[in-house]
Amino acid sequence: MRAVVVETPGDVDALTIGQIDTPVPGQGEVLVRTVASGVNRADVLQRQGHYPPPRGVTDTIGLEASGVVAGVGDGVTRWKEGDEVVALLAGGGYAEYFVVPEGQAIAPPPGVDLVSAAGVLEVAATVLSNTRVGFLKAGDVFLVHGGAGGIGTFAIQYAKALGATVAATAGSPEKLQHCLDFGADYAFDYHEDWVAAVKDATGGADMILDIIGAKYLESNVKALKKGGRLVVIGLQGGVKGTLNLGLLLNKAATVTATSLRFRPDKEKASICQAVEQEVWPMLGDGRIRLAPETRIPFEEVRRAHEQLVGGGNVGKIVLVH
Repeated sequence: MRAVVVETPGDVDALTIGQIDTPVPGQGEVLVRTVASGVNRADVLQRQGHYPPPRGVTDTIGLEASGVVAGVGDGVTRWKEGDEVVALLAGGGYAEYFVVPEGQAIAPPPGVDLVSAAGVLEVAATVLSNTRVGFLKAGDVFLVHGGAGGIGTFAIQYAKALGATVAATAGSPEKLQHCLDFGADYAFDYHEDWVAAVKDATGGADMILDIIGAKYLESNVKALKKGGRLVVIGLQGGVKGTLNLGLLLNKAATVTATSLRFRPDKEKASICQAVEQEVWPMLGDGRIRLAPETRIPFEEVRRAHEQLVGGGNVGKIVLVH
């Protein structure tokens, strides 16, 4: 089958279309013919050699995809050939076929076509699971960095649906307006003193969802209220930072870092079930709208990665097979 192959990690030239063996579904697994694949920052990190897959998982990039069931392994009860699914993957989405544990495949959101659906599940699962880690609740002040991206666009709306006051950071007037258009109460330019702006507007954040990492570590803690929670889910700003532990202690704050990819299959299946039960109705009734979407042919995977890291992208990128 055709798949994106990375023989030597590096820049976008490392991405080539090649032939690999079609996977065979094992016990409790589903084989899916891919319709579209979501493109994520983690894919870029893996292409660069900084984010290898868990042991035993294919080297093929891709953490989410949609498609049609082409076969099932022993023990599968929910799915049959011909069913349409979206899947949360530990790897393998940039390929003509992929396999996924039965519990990590769910029905597409109602009224959303399979191409658009390819870019929803990983974002939804990330936001839902990590707002739970951060104990986000109605009345909280929620801050998300990268508000104009796929994660940010979804997180703004999900937090609003939970009853939070929402602030977001972004890097241009157009992206700031995007955040406001999707429901943010406040949008701050990260080139400016966003910590002071957050504190002036809201008194500080109860929870911060952070894709930046080291670069924002101490600033994030400064932006928290007493008892606030910082949940780090990305490392775009580096892996090593410094933090005044006295500040953290005085605020009685919590810093947590999580990775959806490396969670056990049973835990990911539970998250997918929660997305299907809680988030899909929000998409159905309009509480959450899909982010702007760029569709790029599978053969132009290099262009997809270039657009994602170029700084001008808004919303979600999907590869169409």
